[in-house]
Amino acid sequence: MFGAADFDDTEFDDGLLEEELRRAAAVLDPVPAELQQLAVDAYALHDLDARVAELTFDSLVDALPVRGAPATPRMLTFRAGEVTVDVEVTQDGLMGQVLPPQPACIEVLGGPRPGTPLTADDLGRFTADTPLSGPFALRLRTDAHIVVTEWLRA
Repeated sequence: MFGAADFDDTEFDDGLLEEELRRAAAVLDPVPAELQQLAVDAYALHDLDARVAELTFDSLVDALPVRGAPATPRMLTFRAGEVTVDVEVTQDGLMGQVLPPQPACIEVLGGPRPGTPLTADDLGRFTADTPLSGPFALRLRTDAHIVVTEWLRA
């Protein structure tokens, strides 16, 4: 049997061992691309300057149902300080407006796919023609603010 005194600490490099183990894991058990993208998205949400926009209106909860009405769009309103985001979610996608009206870059977050980039025009209007499924949130970047909405189910 070998004792601790039989090994010279100068021959053992922890950094080299860690690197070799990382290479072996990458070859033998690679991280699935979807999981890696989810990790990147989760890290991207870690904006220290981002403000969480509170859901202040949801037509599924706050609106009165209309008897015999066909499937109506879901209306959502989010607020973070002076920034308000109104969103209409339909089976075909979504459209919305940033108030006060201003240009913004918007990402639709959800699922294992990267966020869908959208651009709000000078009046704050934006649209996406991809149907939402599962949980989603919006990340808005204006000149002055980064705002992330609460996560909701489509």
